[in-house]
Amino acid sequence: MKYIVALDSFKGCLTSVEASEALAQSLNRNGAEALCVPVSDGGDGMIDALEYSLKGWERVTCHVHDALMRMCLASYLLNGRQAIVESAQACGLIKLKDETLRPLLATSYGLGELMMDAINKGAREIVVGLGGTATSDCGLGMLKGMKDALFRSRGVFDSRFKTWDDVAPDLDSLNLKITLASDVTNPLYGPQGAAAVFGPQKGATASDVLLLDRKARSFATMSACHFGYDRSAEPGAGAAGGLGYAFMQYFNADVQSGAELILKRIGFDDLLSQSPDMVITGEGKSDRQTLMGKIPYIILKHCKRKGIKCILLAGKVEDKDELERSGFDEVKCINPEGMSLEEAMKPETAKRQLSLAINPRE
Repeated sequence: MKYIVALDSFKGCLTSVEASEALAQSLNRNGAEALCVPVSDGGDGMIDALEYSLKGWERVTCHVHDALMRMCLASYLLNGRQAIVESAQACGLIKLKDETLRPLLATSYGLGELMMDAINKGAREIVVGLGGTATSDCGLGMLKGMKDALFRSRGVFDSRFKTWDDVAPDLDSLNLKITLASDVTNPLYGPQGAAAVFGPQKGATASDVLLLDRKARSFATMSACHFGYDRSAEPGAGAAGGLGYAFMQYFNADVQSGAELILKRIGFDDLLSQSPDMVITGEGKSDRQTLMGKIPYIILKHCKRKGIKCILLAGKVEDKDELERSGFDEVKCINPEGMSLEEAMKPETAKRQLSLAINPRE
């Protein structure tokens, strides 16, 4: 049997690389031929997954500020004029503990620093993965981080009295091409906006959501007056706490499906053309939201076009009947009934359960 193992991260437990490797190694030990292909949809873990499959790319690590303005290390991938940047590397929820969530203070400033590090090293075509951020600042922090980093690179260390107008011409002259990897279609503000939909999972209370939404409206109004156009209502503007909007409004960025973009980058369809018997995909939790553009479902669609079986594994499964009706050949929870969440979230437990999930000899 020939397998392709393409698992997303099991959030808070295993990265996509760790999960995919654990299953692929188990299959190979049991006499199968398994190809490990870690995947992501643009959220945390994106560059780890891409680094595994891409050749000729350099991983660059630098110091930036996290969402609470504490120094941290963040990485991106660089290949000549191309760079792949993951927002969560700088301002991700994964870098914070629950007790430190500060939705009204969290800033995307460090992402701006990360972007400028790549630009200063020659990057002009940048893919930015949106997702998994702790921020709801509409990208204001990112813009300030870029501005400050640009001035510092020119020996100016106090930009408090500088405006965006002082920076924009210099950035425009760089002819940046920015592509956003995101499967979020929400607008910037309103009932389906960034604050209302994603704010609570970042620690926002009901009153916080109202305040963040008003700030988003004000920022969009001022930006529209400045540019003469408004992209706040476009699909994807609400991604990553409004980072999508800032990139679209200020850099004319394009938005692409994160899952599709990453599968194209790693040559997934070419791998399917090698006629594997089965593709195994998965994630930490699968439910009907999986069918709303998450990478396991996108992988399923690619498999069906090629007539290849596709199995879905997850640490927790809800809406199983709906998932099976969507076309998965099997939907399987890797954990036995009754296992505690605490036990299931242990990395060694998850690896063991993944290794037991598929027996190629059966």
